[in-house]
Amino acid sequence: MLSGAAEPLAGAGGRRRCAVLGSPVAHSRSPALHRAAYAALGLAWSYDAVEVDQAGLAGFVAGLGPEWVGLSLTRPLKVAALACAHDADGVARRTGVANTLVRRDDGWVAHNTDARGLRLALADVGVAPGGTACVLGGGATARSSIWALANGVDRVQVLVLVRDPVRAAVLAALDLPVQVEMGSMADPSARRSGLAADLVIDTTPPGAVDWLASEVVAGPGTYVDWTYVPWPTPLAGAYAEAGRTVIGGLDLLLQQAGRQVELMTGRPAPLTAMRAALSSP
Repeated sequence: MLSGAAEPLAGAGGRRRCAVLGSPVAHSRSPALHRAAYAALGLAWSYDAVEVDQAGLAGFVAGLGPEWVGLSLTRPLKVAALACAHDADGVARRTGVANTLVRRDDGWVAHNTDARGLRLALADVGVAPGGTACVLGGGATARSSIWALANGVDRVQVLVLVRDPVRAAVLAALDLPVQVEMGSMADPSARRSGLAADLVIDTTPPGAVDWLASEVVAGPGTYVDWTYVPWPTPLAGAYAEAGRTVIGGLDLLLQQAGRQVELMTGRPAPLTAMRAALSSP
């Protein structure tokens, strides 16, 4: 069980280090966000982007020195990250997904800040509870999104459209607090139902579902896209033209990174400074 007594190493002497890990990772805006946060907090910390794949993750984490405080994890490391931690928060345990590792005195603790980030981003645009919801994709980010829909957005049933039947089986086996109806993106009827839901969340890799843009129809609702490079995606553009409120990946990145900063530093996240960093080239 994760203890609330453990504190991050924010007060330790010397320069502290953090990074975002993934493959690919060069496109990540996380360094800009975290560096802006450290500057606003008066911390002389560093934050870098490091190319690490699934096979190399455990060895990389095991080889980190005591100056390392926290790690952000992006594709394809969000499931593998749990095996590198000695403990995990409740959301990470239940979803099997962690996008954050924070070092405590007794080891690494895994956290899932993606679910919270999605809830906050939806609240920012006034998305009301209830209604129908569809998640595109069945990977790690989909699991976090489904959790967010069940906790704080009050969706009790979610249609999930997947490209790979294996992903459907993995989702069905998870202990998620919501009724999940699985559908195939190859099924025209399932696509019509999903793409017309009140809330549509795309968790797929960039470019994977661009072909669905031609099937979007006009109507109210909200579309969320976890992608931010490239932006806008064809699907985001289609939903904007159809009259939807569109939430992009940078909005989600800001919210989940804010929580990461809090976990790593032990201080409130300076979201104003972080938001300004996203506006810079």
